[in-house]
Amino acid sequence: MTIAAPALDGPLTRLGRALADGWTVARRDLVHWANQPLTVVFGAAFPVLITLVFGYLFGGAVDVPEGAGYFTFLMPGMYGMTMLFGLTITTTAVTADAAKGVTDRFRSMPMAPSAVLVGRAVADMLNSVLMLAALLACGLAVGWRPSDLPGAAAAVGLLLLLRFSLLWVGVYLGLLIRNPGGVTVMQTLEFPVGFLSNAFVAPSTMPGWLGAVAEWNPLSSTVAAARQLFGNPGWGGGSWIAEHAVPMAVAWPLLITAVFFTLSARLYRRLDR
Repeated sequence: MTIAAPALDGPLTRLGRALADGWTVARRDLVHWANQPLTVVFGAAFPVLITLVFGYLFGGAVDVPEGAGYFTFLMPGMYGMTMLFGLTITTTAVTADAAKGVTDRFRSMPMAPSAVLVGRAVADMLNSVLMLAALLACGLAVGWRPSDLPGAAAAVGLLLLLRFSLLWVGVYLGLLIRNPGGVTVMQTLEFPVGFLSNAFVAPSTMPGWLGAVAEWNPLSSTVAAARQLFGNPGWGGGSWIAEHAVPMAVAWPLLITAVFFTLSARLYRRLDR
């Protein structure tokens, strides 16, 4: 009698199972969106509304680089801010699942330990793509134009890379807080972090130390790089960080991802201790 050899459970097999489990978790969020489409619609409409408020109410009172229309200058900053706004979306979802016991139920199921984090990452990145697409359409509608398609594609890639890195910050904070009420405190910090950048105001107009903080804000590097790649005017600046916006727009998100992905995975493993 011939006995069949057991299937080898190699690294590729485990990776395939982890990805499949992660997609299963992500589909849960997609089903929620299908059942509650207004959540997605309002999430995409919010940055569009903020853009229109800034453009039509405050645009005439803001000095922009010479020769630039206000929307041409504003849009890359709003694209970056929208990626920052996604931080609250991730944190809220993670804390809600933790408070309802969903995370604990997932952890008790026979699935890859990474599936919950991978599923959250996939769902939130899809949501961010929709939000960014809506805002890009808004920009085109109000007269904003990129100078060339390859540069625009690279700029969009850098914006999504920033969002991916901030996603892990949101996951870590959600696992750490585990209380929906605590998210309100974090939401109040989004606008100060966003405004303390080059998205709307030149860092050179700020007090010296504050301008330095604004220039080294990771959001500033991404916004400056996006303006450069879109072919839109920016603030310029002679500092090292301002002159290396594109490489720093890659380096910052990679560093943030490395730190907070590690912290999130470690905290997730220790939830039951």
